[in-house]
Amino acid sequence: MQQSDTMNALKGHNKKNMSQSLAQIYIHIVFSTKYRKPLIQPEIEEELYAYIGGIIKSLKGNSIKINGVSNHIHILATLPKTITLSKFLEEIKRSSSKWIKTKGEDYKNFSWQRGYGAFSVSSYKVDVVKNYIAKQKEHHKSKDFKAEFIKFLDEYKVEYDDRYLWD
Repeated sequence: MQQSDTMNALKGHNKKNMSQSLAQIYIHIVFSTKYRKPLIQPEIEEELYAYIGGIIKSLKGNSIKINGVSNHIHILATLPKTITLSKFLEEIKRSSSKWIKTKGEDYKNFSWQRGYGAFSVSSYKVDVVKNYIAKQKEHHKSKDFKAEFIKFLDEYKVEYDDRYLWD
């Protein structure tokens, strides 16, 4: 068989047996309002979480649980295989910030913090994280956002510089 025949045979083989790219990556995402201002008010929070769920769905991800308190949110979602984590978060924050500014005078200067925390979640821990996120209001009666976030960073062994952690 000549080289060109071999290449043609390989090309034909690839067309018939194209492999799939499969992924199931669970991510626990945490980010706050700019300067951790208490801007996520009860009258808009459920609608905000639903809106963020819609953004995730439009990006081909699956939102499993979204919840938070007045100054930050937690999202448990699958990371789409077609987008980087940073682009995924950029779109969630950009679109939701734009949306929330339409909700009235109180929200016209709304913005999210620049950074975020994103932590991988094993498939067998999804329910644990989901339950943790569901209990945010109860949890934050005794622990503030900064302490919670630093605990995550320490548990996941994420190196950080205090000078750049908060905005």
